Amino acid sequence: MSEKHVIPNSIAHEASVALSYFPELENVPIEFKFKKDIKKSTMQAQPSIGSFFKSRENRGYKIFISKKFKISDEEFLTEDVPSDILIGWLGHELGHIIDYQNKSNFEMIRFGVKYVFSDDHIIAAERAADTYAVMHGMQEYILKTKNFIINHANIEPEYKERIAKYYLSPEEIMELIDEQESADVN
Repeated sequence: MSEKHVIPNSIAHEASVALSYFPELENVPIEFKFKKDIKKSTMQAQPSIGSFFKSRENRGYKIFISKKFKISDEEFLTEDVPSDILIGWLGHELGHIIDYQNKSNFEMIRFGVKYVFSDDHIIAAERAADTYAVMHGMQEYILKTKNFIINHANIEPEYKERIAKYYLSPEEIMELIDEQESADVN
C-alpha cells in the first residue's frame, strides 16, 4: 500500500494484503470505493474518468465495491465477508488492473465496448483477471473465494451460474498452479 492508494478503513487490511501481491501497482493511483449497488457483480475495476485519456503509465483506477450483496433474500454487508474471501475478491479486481495496464487507450475503449456487447469477451476478461491474480501468487485466496461462492448453500443460483460461466473454476485454477509449478521447475 502506498500514498497512491485510497482505501476505506473497514477494508484496509484486506486491500493491503491483496496489494502486496502486486508490487508493480505500488505507484499506480487506485481508489477503493464502496458503491450502493453494482449490477450483476460484487466489485468492478475501471480506469478513473479523469485519467482515462492519459498514457497507461499515468492512468489511475477505481475499484468499486458493492456495499451489500444478497444471499437468498437476506442482504449482507460486503465488508463483513470473511477476510480471506474479501482478499480474493480484491485480488481478482487487481488482476483486471494489471490487464488494463497492458492496454493502450484505444485498446481500453475497444475492451469496454466488447465487454458490454460480447459474452465471449466477458468470459475472456474475467478469466484473465483470475489468471493474473493466480500468477501473482494469490491462488489460495482466489480458490477460497470461488469455493465460498460455489459452496454457499444460500447464494442465489443465478449468481453461482454467472461465476461458473464467466470465471475460472477451482479445477482450472489448480491446473494453472500445476502449470506454473512445472514451469518453475524447468
